[in-house]
Amino acid sequence: MSPILDASACHNLLRSFLAEDIGSGDITTETTVSVLQRASGRVIAKAPLVLAGIEIFIEVFHLLDLTTMAAVYSMDGEEIMPGKVPVCVSASARTLLTGERVALNLLQRLSGVATLTRQFVRAIEGTAAEILDTRKTTPGLRALEKYAVRVGGGKNHRKDLGEAILIKENHIRLAGGVSAALEAAQAAKGRVAWTEIEVTNLDELHAALPHNPDVIMLDNMNPSLARQAVGEVGKHAAPRKIRTEASGGITLANVREFAEAGVDWISVGALTHSAPAVDLSFEIEPLG
Repeated sequence: MSPILDASACHNLLRSFLAEDIGSGDITTETTVSVLQRASGRVIAKAPLVLAGIEIFIEVFHLLDLTTMAAVYSMDGEEIMPGKVPVCVSASARTLLTGERVALNLLQRLSGVATLTRQFVRAIEGTAAEILDTRKTTPGLRALEKYAVRVGGGKNHRKDLGEAILIKENHIRLAGGVSAALEAAQAAKGRVAWTEIEVTNLDELHAALPHNPDVIMLDNMNPSLARQAVGEVGKHAAPRKIRTEASGGITLANVREFAEAGVDWISVGALTHSAPAVDLSFEIEPLG
């Protein structure tokens, strides 16, 4: 299928989306359009965007009609301008009408995530920092949205709760403090990709450093305080580099300040929870 999901998982996901939208049947299409009618549909960009999800778009129609054919003119990751046609599909007219909303919703959503991610990546060009997503994704769409982040040039943070240890404010409070939480986390260290802890001030940072976590998240710090924190981490003697991550309150207006403060990662929840869907239309014409 594609680097997004394996074929089986992708098909199951798309079938569930189609079932939700179709319900007991597309009564409008079934009563107004002949089962013999063939048609062609073209996607048209209405605004500048970064394309993401073109294979998913086509697969929606293919699941409804195995005779679906597609002509792809733009690939995921490509920046396209208004008026550009990235893809045309031909199938039974009923297929195009029934699958239109699910296919277009996904293409607009994923392209929106990729477009916003590209803006953040561009904003920090020339620095050593990387833009990361978060788990603030739409339930059911995480794999697709995280794929769109990669298409936009960003990197993925944890895919789920089992991939890494990320000790946040509530964990710290319930565990009894920064040191207690990091000591307890040692028991699972060999089972995860990395261990990370969130700190909100320099006192918490100094409490975390002796435990040598892989990553320290600088939560809701301003760029000036983040720069101080990066300096403190740099002074600490550790067996390996401790990465720093800025998180919370990151916008396009201030993201470069955080990058220039010297952090390694900048995680931005807005990439997936606030990215606006891009403006695309789908025009269908009869064939024959």
